[in-house]
Amino acid sequence: MSRAQQPSRRTVLAAAVAVAAAAGTVPAAAATATAADADDSGRAPARPVDNHAWTTYLDWRGGTGHGVRTVPGRRPGIAIGVPEGRTDYTDPHTGTTAAWEYATWTSPLHRLRVPATELIASWNADTPAGTWLQIELQAGYSDGTTAPWYVMGRWAAGDQDIKRTSVDDQSDGKSSVWTDTFAIDDASTGLRAIAYRLRLTLYRTPGTRRTPTVWRVGAMGSDIPDRFTVPASTPGLARELVVPRYSQEIHKGQYPEYDNGGEAWCSPTSSQMIIEYWGGRLTPEQLAWVDPSYADPQVDHAARYTYDHQYTGCGNWPFNAAYAATFPGIQGVVTRLTSLTDLETLIAAGIPAITSQSFLKTELTGAGYGTSGHLMTVIGFTAAGDVIANDPASPSDPEVRRVYARREWENIWLRTKRYDANGQVKSGTGGVCYLYFPARPTPRQLRALAAVGVR
Repeated sequence: MSRAQQPSRRTVLAAAVAVAAAAGTVPAAAATATAADADDSGRAPARPVDNHAWTTYLDWRGGTGHGVRTVPGRRPGIAIGVPEGRTDYTDPHTGTTAAWEYATWTSPLHRLRVPATELIASWNADTPAGTWLQIELQAGYSDGTTAPWYVMGRWAAGDQDIKRTSVDDQSDGKSSVWTDTFAIDDASTGLRAIAYRLRLTLYRTPGTRRTPTVWRVGAMGSDIPDRFTVPASTPGLARELVVPRYSQEIHKGQYPEYDNGGEAWCSPTSSQMIIEYWGGRLTPEQLAWVDPSYADPQVDHAARYTYDHQYTGCGNWPFNAAYAATFPGIQGVVTRLTSLTDLETLIAAGIPAITSQSFLKTELTGAGYGTSGHLMTVIGFTAAGDVIANDPASPSDPEVRRVYARREWENIWLRTKRYDANGQVKSGTGGVCYLYFPARPTPRQLRALAAVGVR
């Protein structure tokens, strides 16, 4: 699970908490995001999820840049050109203050096809030593007002310059940020986010020519209804992908500074399995810091480089997707899917998925455990339609492959409400998943991704 002693995000999101909005590291005038100026509306939704991203050369040129340049080529992006200015940043996890040159890029306003109760940003970037990124989101509300700029992450692929972190205590009394998720505080009022902008701030050591390069940035907006059960889908595919198998449990007690292995490492363990499926490999030099007595050192590496120093865990969803995208030729996004049919569509195109779910031990036959939040990989379906998963909550690598009953698995993944062992109402993730796929997908993969709302 993301962190054993922490409640799931949806449990936290349901709490009525009023906290002060945190200030950004670069002052900027807030843009107005209202229904009147939303400028890229789309068709009526076929699903309660809108996943939008900026990835092309024209996308990057269409934003508002200050100090950035657009990078052409097979994987277009943005990088620092002539910096906009210089600012100091005090790392809250080290107390170190350092000066940084910066440049900014702000996306066009995206009008959500689905007025949303939640928004989760994703980004793919390269941050060489001496560089890092800040990702911010500003939403327009259905009442015509605008949220402040919220920090959705301060991120670097490494940890030598800043400590990768989410930012707590951000709220305006209408919405709040919980680790990696923007959420309307009280969805029962009917208030929704109807549009948003994203802002990237690229930082580098002053006087150098180093720069981050961002290839993809976007967000997933959703309005998933509260539900304890979901309609059953009809099996439509029998296929299994060959995906490496790694157990989180063999890492129990390793690296307490990265949350101690075991059940806390389900997310990076799942990420590493799919990264290697796509050909991502770590060099001996990259793994040299890991105790040589530890098996599967790449899992330890994934834990370190997905670790969120504010959340104090490895389960930050966008940080995992961003980690995957540090491997050449891989993209990563966080989204929500709406049925096992969506997963079948992806598997048919050769794309496995990492899914988030919570359940009692009695609710998933053969799992042998219960969890308030856990990540596993879906790698296929049996002829009967049951789910084939690489479940990292297994005693050893050979035992990672599991087959779970379709109806049980579908319900625990897609529901948003559940009962715990004490009969108390708790939350479910409502179909959250990570999707990792090639930077240059095949036509069949592009069609499958488009069918589930990812482009």
